[in-house]
This record gives sequence, structure tokens and C-alpha cells, in this order.
Amino acid sequence: MPVPSKCLSLDTLSVLTFLMEHSTKNRRTRSASHCPMARPGIDGGRAPREERKRKRRGGPTTERRAESYGPKRPRGAPAGTPAEVEERADYFDGLPDDLVVSVLSKLCSSARRPLDLISALLTCKRFHGLGHHPVVLSKVSAGCLGVRANTWSDSSHRFLKRCADCGNLEASYMLGMIRFYALENRGSGASLMARAAIGSNPAALYSLSVIQFNGSGGSKNDKDLRAGVALCARAAFLGHVDALRELGHCLQDGYGVRRNVAEGRRFLVQANARELAAAMTSWPAWQKQPRQAAAAAGATSPGCCPLLSDYGWNVPAPAPHPANRFLVEWFRERGWPAAAAAEGLRLCSYSGCGRPETRRHEFRRCSVCGVVNYCSRACQALDWKLSHKSECVPTDLQALDGDGAPAGDDGPPAVDGAAGTD
Repeated sequence: MPVPSKCLSLDTLSVLTFLMEHSTKNRRTRSASHCPMARPGIDGGRAPREERKRKRRGGPTTERRAESYGPKRPRGAPAGTPAEVEERADYFDGLPDDLVVSVLSKLCSSARRPLDLISALLTCKRFHGLGHHPVVLSKVSAGCLGVRANTWSDSSHRFLKRCADCGNLEASYMLGMIRFYALENRGSGASLMARAAIGSNPAALYSLSVIQFNGSGGSKNDKDLRAGVALCARAAFLGHVDALRELGHCLQDGYGVRRNVAEGRRFLVQANARELAAAMTSWPAWQKQPRQAAAAAGATSPGCCPLLSDYGWNVPAPAPHPANRFLVEWFRERGWPAAAAAEGLRLCSYSGCGRPETRRHEFRRCSVCGVVNYCSRACQALDWKLSHKSECVPTDLQALDGDGAPAGDDGPPAVDGAAGTD
């Protein structure tokens, strides 16, 4: 039975929920109408024993009732007039599975948290069954896959693995990050991230470029700067802001590629522009703030970072990817600094990254203070504007001269290569 035209203008999931509730109500009404206890009769619906005996023998009472009810209805035919039958029609059960799968896929692709998907699956048995369809699992968004570190379990691992097997690129990237850095399963994690990178996932391409720049999971000789630049350029082409910033610094410094200061500056400006556009889209109320007055006074509103302060703008701090948020929570709950002090391993100093070192002196440190260390130039640039700009103090006056001099207020200082040996 087709869905009524008056419902087509509503939200599709709301229509399905309405049809499901309507069908449930009709089933309850029909079951109640067939219940012998609910029929009016003598003694509150309970006929005397003699009346029940006459019914079984086909006595005169049964004949009189049969005459009043009319001709006998064929077995399997719905009771009531055609109008009543159409009113009690089960529209939800009449919908094809392809339509329900399409609606659930759109819901999963736009969900911002796992509860959105869980609530839909717990609505009814049909939603629960079709919600595990491969097409639905392949469309689950990154926000819906955002597993928290304190709720990590084997079932969470299996769910991410199942989504990744169905072709979900975000699930492949997140599970790859978790296996590579948190569970220390380097081969499997890199393979999952490579699968997502082949599908042109920008975050996976950038993470693999960071691994190539640092030689993560191997020795210092495993670094491949040219491969890192190539992966970073592909992620930058797809619009990844951190990849744009990383590629800009590589071009400015000649790191893994021929030096081109003008082209590197262009990529940095493009990264700031994309960051500004993302901030204006995610927080429309930010547009109403007195930006010029705040920029003139050098003030920043709470929860914001002056990434574009050089251009007179203050934008909100970028939200970390669910995979990076998982890593930050994972190592924080396990007391990473105390546990890794004996091995000399460190976390990336940018609070929104969460990447740990896989060997000693893997990350590069700040060339001025030498206290903080970063997995990439993009993380260093973000942390410089967020907090380190006001905390960076040179350990030696000679650090202000030569290549180790800070770049002024326009940018962060350079980062030194890893010191020491593996």
C-alpha cells in the first residue's frame, strides 16, 4: 500500500515512525476486538455455563447470533467494511526494505553522535535488523563512530571492524589510528589507514604523511620525506586544513621538497581561509561578536584561539577529530607521562592531537625553549597560537640568533629535528 501523499512533505524518518506506531495501534485494536473477554455479554463478558454449552452444540442462541451477524466471512479475509479495512491497513509493514535502508543510511551519514544511531536501532525489530545492513554501516559518519576511550570494549572494536569491512572509510581510519597508536598493532593499523587513504579519505592521507615524516613504527632510517610530502599534497588537494598548513611549512622550509617560499605562503593563507569558513559555518553566533574591537585590543573571547589574529579575526578553536580525541583520552586515563617516563617516550604537545612517540626522540622539539615537542609542523603552528606563544621562553640568549630565532608574532619558531639516536 503506498504512503499517503500528505505524509510525503514530512521528514522521512518521522513518517516511518508514524506508520510504525499506527500499525502497532491497529494490531492492538484488532487483538482486543478478537478477545472473548472484551465482548459485551452476560456477567461482564463471561457467559454462564449453559450458554457456553449451547454455543458448542450450535443451539438456538448461536443461530440467532449468526443471523444477526450476516453471512459467514471467508477465512483470512479482513473484518469490517472496505473503508474500515483501509483505515486499519499496515502501511509500515508494506514499505519495501530498500526504502527503509535508504532512510537509515541518510540518518547515519548525518548523525553527530552514536546515540542517534542507537536510538533508531532500538525503535523496532525491523529498524534493528535493517540497521545492520552493509549499505547502512558503510554510510555511518565520523561523529556517529566517535567511541570514547572510557567505554572502549570488544563490542566497540567489533562494531568498528564491521563498519570497516562494509567499506566505511571513516571506520577504517579510526580503527587504524586506534590500533596503530593505542593498541600498538602497527601493521594492522597502517593497513587500515592505507585502505581509507586509497578511498581518498583526507584524514587518513594526512596521518600516513605524518607517519612517513617521522618514520613512526620503525627506525629513524625509515623516514620517507618525499612520500610524506606526496601524501600531504593529496590530502591538501582534498581540503584538509592541517595538510594545507603542513605542506605550506614544507615548501617554506624546503623539507622533503624544493623550497618555494611564495607557494608555501599561499598554502598557509589558504589553510587560514578554510579555517575561517569552517568556523563561520559551525558557529553562526560568532559572526555577531565585535571582532574588530577585540582584535584591536588584542583580546580573545573564551574558548577561541587567535589563529587569524594577524588578519584581525578571532576564530573558535578547531574541534579535534574523534580519532584524535580517543587517543587523548586513552593516554590520559592510563597516565602516559608516568608510564612512559622510563622509556623516554613523549606525547605530541598539541592538546588536540594525542599521537605518542613510537621510539625515543621521534618528534621534533621547539627550537627556542626545547621543552615542547610536536609530531608535525601543523600541530606546532596550532599549539603556538593556542598557548605556547605566551609560554615559550628561550633557554639561552644565543637561541635568539641564527636559525633558531622565533618568526615573530606572525608565526611559530622553527622546530629542530630529533636529537640523539634510536
